[in-house]
Amino acid sequence: MIPEPLLVVLARILMGRHAGTPFTKGIAVERFFNDRRDAGIQLARALLRLRDAEPIVLALPRGGVPVAFEVAKALAAPLDVLLVRKIGAPGHEELALGAIMDGAHPQTVLNEEIIRLTAPPAGYLEAEKRRQLAEIERRRELYRGNKSALDVAGRTVIVVDDGIATGATVKAAMRGISQNGPRRLILAIPVAPPDSIENLKGFCDEVVCLYAPEPFFAVGAYYADFSQTSDDEVIRLVAASQAQAGPA
Repeated sequence: MIPEPLLVVLARILMGRHAGTPFTKGIAVERFFNDRRDAGIQLARALLRLRDAEPIVLALPRGGVPVAFEVAKALAAPLDVLLVRKIGAPGHEELALGAIMDGAHPQTVLNEEIIRLTAPPAGYLEAEKRRQLAEIERRRELYRGNKSALDVAGRTVIVVDDGIATGATVKAAMRGISQNGPRRLILAIPVAPPDSIENLKGFCDEVVCLYAPEPFFAVGAYYADFSQTSDDEVIRLVAASQAQAGPA
């Protein structure tokens, strides 16, 4: 028998994979957002009070970048990407065993319960960490080139994603940021389940979430258009944001 917490996670994954297909047609799921741009515009309204704090906006690529772009534009803030990757379970990459964030203070967050229940083979976690670090390096070169990451020390930092299911990736990101001495750390997301929001409050100073439906199916279920964000779009939006905001 599968424990209830894992059933919840698996249900969210299935709903995310099949949002908008016959799998969800018999379930009334309200679409809160037209697309990620719309989610960013709505989220920006809830964050305008922070404009005078001269914040830095950090996006989780790839899906968080279109959302964060609108937030950064509204707040006249510099935008950068967070290089963090999920460690997926064998054969089920959407099921997070944890996440890893590279940087001056690399952070790995593991979901011990999911690891115990899925029992990955010996050496799997270390091999997957290496694989994800290689992907982080690829994205660093692609998204930043020779540019350095924004310095968050002493700054108000807003971390943005397009939504959260379990929160493992965001936890790794916020742990890594915290090591670099931000003055204030805020997590801003359009939609997330209530239990994940509660679990994330201990990793930052404030969580701003527009919608916390219960039951929660999956992030993609609440978007009319949840098509994949490409690397090219990430590069274009980050460059456009830098042109608008100027140097941090």
